[in-house]
This record gives sequence, structure tokens and C-alpha cells, in this order.
Amino acid sequence: MPSLIDIRRRIRSVRNTQQITKAMKMVSAAKLRRAQDRVVAARPYTELLRAVLGNVAAAVAADERLGTDPLLAQRPEERVQVVLITADKGLAGAFNSNLIKGTQRFVEERAASRVEFELLGRKGRDFFRKQGVGITGELVGFSAAPRYDDVAAVAKKLIERFRNQEIDSVYLIYNEFRSVLSQKLTVVRVLPVEVPAQAEPVEYLFEQPPADVLGSLLPRYVETVVFRALLESAAAEHAARMTAMDAATRNASEMIGDLTLYMNRVRQASITKEIIEVVSGAAAAE
Repeated sequence: MPSLIDIRRRIRSVRNTQQITKAMKMVSAAKLRRAQDRVVAARPYTELLRAVLGNVAAAVAADERLGTDPLLAQRPEERVQVVLITADKGLAGAFNSNLIKGTQRFVEERAASRVEFELLGRKGRDFFRKQGVGITGELVGFSAAPRYDDVAAVAKKLIERFRNQEIDSVYLIYNEFRSVLSQKLTVVRVLPVEVPAQAEPVEYLFEQPPADVLGSLLPRYVETVVFRALLESAAAEHAARMTAMDAATRNASEMIGDLTLYMNRVRQASITKEIIEVVSGAAAAE
């Protein structure tokens, strides 16, 4: 049976851990508010850009140059580029493990293709470095607050590789933010760009040829989609960490209660034993 000192030491250790998890929960809650605001602001812009892209594409649908744009080229997916977005830190429940498992399933489904990885986030990078897969690039230290400049550099690299026919398609794998308690594993194809169909095309007056306008919009659209994915992932990460730290804090409270009850039982048993020894000693002295 452990001594009272050992039990008190363990209770003190659990209480200190509880203070840490509680503080981490509060920090994640504050960061989540800012990350959520960025996601809410980015979603309408992305959807509007997609709608404009569809309208411009509809305007040049009769133009034979439309099909010659490199970013619209449909090719057999023999060489696939995966852009995996994970967190730089752990302690976020199953946030990173779900992404890694989803990526492994994606690769297994395309066993006939050569899959290369662009790893954004330390957790995904550390895991796939050990797997011996082809890694074309990595970016870490940004997941909590992604910047557009970093994303633009990654997007331009992907666009250049696709234009040079080094890869046949690009897929994004990330966690989409739904709510504080819900994140959705999302797999979306970025390249070749899928131009949305427009039921009611909007009439535009173009100063430049419509095909040139479309060629300028396509790279910006790819950059925006990648940046939005990073914002979604950042908000989902903070939400997952806040939820995990809240669960850890509650579990610590339950453990402290169980240990306190056990400590009282041990102390009571010790007192009872001492009383029995005193009484036995007095009875033997008579």
C-alpha cells in the first residue's frame, strides 16, 4: 500500500497538470476566435472568385484557346502531387492522426500512380520522412497563423510543376473547420482546375481578351484555395486542441477526486491500525 506522502505527491502532480491543461484550453479558445474570424472572412471571397471564374470561362467557352490553358489540361493521373496540411504541434486529440491515416488511404487507392508529397506542418513531415516517400517540399512553423505570402510561394511551385507536366494532378488533404466539436477530413483536387458550370452566365465587358483574363484568374484561384485550406486547418487545429484540453482538465478533476478518496481510506486505515495497536498494548500490559 502506498504511503500518504506518495499519494499527496501524486495529487499535487495531477493538480499541476490540470492547471497546465486549463491554461492551454484558454489559450486555444482565444486563438480559435481569431482563426474562426479569418475563415469566415475568407469563405465568401473564395466562393465569389469561383463564381467569377465560372462566368469568365462561360464567356470564352466558344473560344478555342480556352482548352489550351495549361492549368485546365486533363491528363491521366500517373503522377499525383499530395499537399498534406497538418499541425506543427500535438496535444490536439486525433487531429493529426486522422489526417495521416486519411493520406495513407488516399495513397493506397492510387497504388498504380506515383505519389509525391508537399508537406505543410511539422507532424505530417516528421511522420512521412520516416516512410521513405517522395517529398518535393516542406513548410513548418506556420500552422497556428498562416500567411498568404508563404502559401503563394507553395501554390506557384505547384502551378509551375503542373505546367511543366512534372505532375498530372494536385490534391489538398486537410481538416475543414465545421464547429468547435467537429472537423471534417477533406480531400479536394486543386489542379487541373475544374471550371464551375454557370446556369446563367453574366455578361462582362472585357478590356483584354477573355482568355487572357481567365489565364490571370486561374493562378490566383489556386493560391486562394490553398490559403483557405490553411485557414480552415488552423481553426480546426485550435478547436481540436481546446476540446482535447477541456477533456484532459475534466479527467484530471476526476483523478484528483479518486486519489483524494483513496488517500482518506489509507489514512483512516492507518489511524485504525494505530488505535488497535494502542489498545492491544494496553490489554497486554494488564
